[in-house]
Amino acid sequence: METPAGNTSKPGRRTALVVLLACLAAAAVLLLVVGRTAAPTDASPEAGFARDMATHHAQAVEMSFIVRDGSKDENVRRLAYDIIVTQTAQRGMFSGWLQQWGLDQSTERPPMAWMSGHGHGVTAAAPGAMPGMASQEELKRLREATGKDQEILFLQLMIRHHEGGVQMGQGLLKLSDRAEVVTTARHIVEGQTGEIKLMTDMLAQRGARPLPSIL
Repeated sequence: METPAGNTSKPGRRTALVVLLACLAAAAVLLLVVGRTAAPTDASPEAGFARDMATHHAQAVEMSFIVRDGSKDENVRRLAYDIIVTQTAQRGMFSGWLQQWGLDQSTERPPMAWMSGHGHGVTAAAPGAMPGMASQEELKRLREATGKDQEILFLQLMIRHHEGGVQMGQGLLKLSDRAEVVTTARHIVEGQTGEIKLMTDMLAQRGARPLPSIL
């Protein structure tokens, strides 16, 4: 018995519709996965954060070595050692990210370009500089200082330096949802905020106060 002509294409249309919907769903899932796992570009907030924070950390490590070798106060030396270990490890992580993403470790883009135009109120020591960075003159003073004077200057400079790190971490959190970068930025914000409180207390014990806050 022949199938009525009017019903011939209905099963075929339903099958085609199901296949089309399945293809669209698969494409949407693929787009979502690729969008989440695609490597950041050279101009991305993630790449800018990794490069700039690596440079920022390098100066913190430099200052910490100066006071670790110059101070006889165990609490100051322990703090300096913790900063050296933590921030050296994080610098290695930033370098690993860039390598994994197929990006150069350095760039011709100016510092903090990844945050420009986003209205996050970054305060830098000089045009094109990263927030909280010590000047060469301040580093010279730190190297030449001794005893309590060196400890006070180190704590003052490092508090301001940490405030800059907190700014950069908070800026990244507003611009990225990439899991590993967001997690590290959050750790930096939380960890350095805690150390700012510790260093403020250490300054008070020495009869000194922090420099004007940049936050």
